[in-house]
Amino acid sequence: MDLTLDQLRVFLDVARTGSITRTAESLHLTQPAVSIRLRNLQQHFDMPITETINRKIYLTEFGKELEKRAATILDDIETLDAQAQAFRGRLTGRLRIACVSTGIYVLPRFLTDFLQSNPGVNLSLDVSNKARVVETLERNETDFALVSVLPAGMNLKRVTLMPNLLHLACSPDRRDIPNKRDVRKLETLPLIFREHGSATRLAMEKFIGRKKLHIGKKLELTSNEAVKQAVVAGLGFSVMPLIGLRNELQQGTIRIVPMEGLPLKTSWELIWRADKRLSPVAQAFVAHLKRSKADIIEKHFEGGTLPVQASPLLPPA
Repeated sequence: MDLTLDQLRVFLDVARTGSITRTAESLHLTQPAVSIRLRNLQQHFDMPITETINRKIYLTEFGKELEKRAATILDDIETLDAQAQAFRGRLTGRLRIACVSTGIYVLPRFLTDFLQSNPGVNLSLDVSNKARVVETLERNETDFALVSVLPAGMNLKRVTLMPNLLHLACSPDRRDIPNKRDVRKLETLPLIFREHGSATRLAMEKFIGRKKLHIGKKLELTSNEAVKQAVVAGLGFSVMPLIGLRNELQQGTIRIVPMEGLPLKTSWELIWRADKRLSPVAQAFVAHLKRSKADIIEKHFEGGTLPVQASPLLPPA
């Protein structure tokens, strides 16, 4: 039996998930179908490519080498398919992006025109925290990642999209809203944090460390949306990206609290590995961003400023 691309696709997904069940769900196959493909692939090699420990599947050293080669083969095939379509004047293929959870307020605006102009392009979007997003980039599971804090120790290329401002936010109904900008007031407030691995959590902790604050009561939640709902409900205060609060500020369910040292300022960056050979679709998306990002920011993000000072919901500085 010949080795097939289908076997390689299944193998790569098993390597990613560590599970026959999760791969079956991901690829819309039955579990027996996944097992058969994996077994048929194994028959091509004298050395084992996987091992099972406590019901989880791990790659052997040889399996890790096969994973690298399989990913390259499938990328090459996809590139050839896209180039063949390009010769016919049509851009086709898959655009793979990993996005930090807060970035979901940003990224769709930069995708819409590109996808509408190229109906042959399919989008694969993985939304997670920064740690997982960086991992997908390191493992070459994605073309691009959208982050607000650049990962250390990686040789990257990037397109800077727009500013990211993080403000202290709370429910306007709380009775303990500080009336002074003294950053020491944070030590007396119940703070809501994102989970470890989140870029927002990292920025918040760095700020607390720089100011040498001693934080007492705190709550940890695992998504930006969960933090936002907790803030709306009055559970506490949190340093949050302004980009995700626009509706709540307009509705009056969240209030920005002026505070010494805030807002924190980062930038939304679309990044990719410098050694990554971008597909025609990925190259076209980068060109689209460089050509159109200024118009997109002006149209959808008020020129990238989002001036909170203009909001009637905010107390004076």
